[in-house]
Amino acid sequence: MRRILLTGCTGQLGQELQRTLAPLGKVIGVDRSTVDLSQETTIRQRLVEIKPDVIVNAAAYTAVDKAETETELAQAINATAPKVMAEEAQRLGATLIHVSTDYVFDGGKNTPYTEDDVTNPLGVYGRTKLEGEEGIRQTCTNHLILRTAWVYGSLGKVNFVKTMLRLFAEREEVRVVADQVGSPTWAADLAQAIATLLSQTNQEPGQLSIPTGTYHYTNSGVASWYDFAVAIFEEAKLLGFPLKVQRIVPIATADYPTPAQRPAYSVLSGKKISAVLGSHPPHWRQALRQMLVELYSHTRH
Repeated sequence: MRRILLTGCTGQLGQELQRTLAPLGKVIGVDRSTVDLSQETTIRQRLVEIKPDVIVNAAAYTAVDKAETETELAQAINATAPKVMAEEAQRLGATLIHVSTDYVFDGGKNTPYTEDDVTNPLGVYGRTKLEGEEGIRQTCTNHLILRTAWVYGSLGKVNFVKTMLRLFAEREEVRVVADQVGSPTWAADLAQAIATLLSQTNQEPGQLSIPTGTYHYTNSGVASWYDFAVAIFEEAKLLGFPLKVQRIVPIATADYPTPAQRPAYSVLSGKKISAVLGSHPPHWRQALRQMLVELYSHTRH
């Protein structure tokens, strides 16, 4: 049976991956309590012990603003750790599937970014994630890098959807940035895509039957954070979530300064991944509706 090491197993994507990867082999989930990804020797030791056929790296330092000051920690987890995993995967003859981000781009385009577009991260988070990608490409033959964006899920602690639901229940007015555009992505859909890619591998435990390299995966469609917030409100209202909010007000990025600069446009082209998966990812609005139904049923029980 194929041994699949899953890092970040308690995160919003990791929890979904535990479910979608289960039919494909023995999933060995690790989180920060069992493997400290800021410690290179710990990572190597665990990989030597586990000897996985596949490594799915769903762990990352994702606090975009805090990364501007916690540079060393972001560097260790986002840049060094993936390279270490890639080196060990190469030694073991394993496949490495790594989750990356739209923040490797500067947002200067106004058409969807393809996998071949020039990268130019604006902050520490994007820069360290890009370094992680480059470390993998240079080191591990059998790899898939999946860039995604605006990820949320019913199982995560904090994400945009959960934050909006909390604010909508507490406040009459909520202000949301309207001049940053991307594609909201449900963790469950991303986890299913990763499992589908892995299920298309050859019988050889660590070999891929699809072309190795970089792919973009988000839900289909485009929205601003403001559009996303309004959709969350509309869907939540239909389901009966407790809502106090009367007004959702669009604001400019300049009205909501943050330590890290974010790309104004980070829509990722899904053409390459759709060809491999044989279908287009579901539309973000449809995915949001499903996630809120799931979340509502959790909160009712």
